[in-house]
Amino acid sequence: MRDALVEFAYRSGWSLVRRMPEGVAASLFQRLADRTWRANGGGVRQLRENLRRVTDGRLNEEELELLVRDGMRSYLRYWMEAFRLPTLSQQDVLRRFEMHGFEPVAKASRAGRGSVVALPHSGNWDLAGAWVGAQGLQLSTVAERLKPEGVFQRFLDYRRELGMNIIPLTGGARSPQTELADCLAKGDVVALVADRNLSSGGVEVDFFGHKALFPSGPALLAARANVPLYAAHIFYAEDRAVCYLSEEIPVAGPGRLRQRVATATQQVADHFARGIAEHPQDWHMLQRFWPDLNVRAMERMSARGDQTGAHTEAAPGSTDAPGSFPLSEDSSDQGSQERPVRDNTADENGSTNTGRTTEDLT
Repeated sequence: MRDALVEFAYRSGWSLVRRMPEGVAASLFQRLADRTWRANGGGVRQLRENLRRVTDGRLNEEELELLVRDGMRSYLRYWMEAFRLPTLSQQDVLRRFEMHGFEPVAKASRAGRGSVVALPHSGNWDLAGAWVGAQGLQLSTVAERLKPEGVFQRFLDYRRELGMNIIPLTGGARSPQTELADCLAKGDVVALVADRNLSSGGVEVDFFGHKALFPSGPALLAARANVPLYAAHIFYAEDRAVCYLSEEIPVAGPGRLRQRVATATQQVADHFARGIAEHPQDWHMLQRFWPDLNVRAMERMSARGDQTGAHTEAAPGSTDAPGSFPLSEDSSDQGSQERPVRDNTADENGSTNTGRTTEDLT
């Protein structure tokens, strides 16, 4: 029953919101964002702590609350634009999106050599994909299966309407890594949302002064396919979204593949951090991100501590959410390294959580 209601809500959103005048839709979603912020559900509480860490004590509590509110407005703006994006003309897409640093990617793609672009959950990456298509280039990505299935299929249809080549994470005739390698060989731009590790493995990076796990997939895929790797950051600027690409991040060269992937992944994280620090309100991270910053676990343990009179601290949480995009290294190329990658190397992956879950607002 719940799945049917969720699917109905999504379908209604796509049907109704795209028919509204844009100003009416924007006002409606801003009011919804403010109501969700005031309701202070689990996603909002987690966003608050994530942003508290990003801003590193520079904001007082009132300023932090305004940032959280603006973060929810940015997040709901993404949804409003997602519902309306298929109705935009190519000229509208070009007018609403501003790209910087894309020339090397476009040049390589037109010469038949693909590129891997890693990006965080920020701004509107669907609009970025539509913009790439408007340049006459093919963008390919992987979609994690969502529940209910009807919502997942609607997301597939939606992104394909925008001209993207969508590879299901599971259930395909071939593995996603094989499909992506073929896409790169044809000159596609492969975009992977890569700031949230959804597997039991990953590369340990420093992110805003704390340890976090990032997926190794983007760097590993680029290294194996011998194509360039870039990191992107997208944010909103009034009536448009803006994207800055990094310089090419080296993945080739001497040394073990494992070490090169770890070094490149840290560089991806550094680029993300610079963008998020400048535009924290546009980082849509309503889920647990740092292992030691799990709001719901901390609240549960605090409640138990209140009941027993004992002092408690939140234990680091394990990486959650099903679904992985395995890009494991050959055993012959495994070895120790200075920057640790979790020992279960066979599970190292690049998670590609390109679809939002239906629990983001809870």
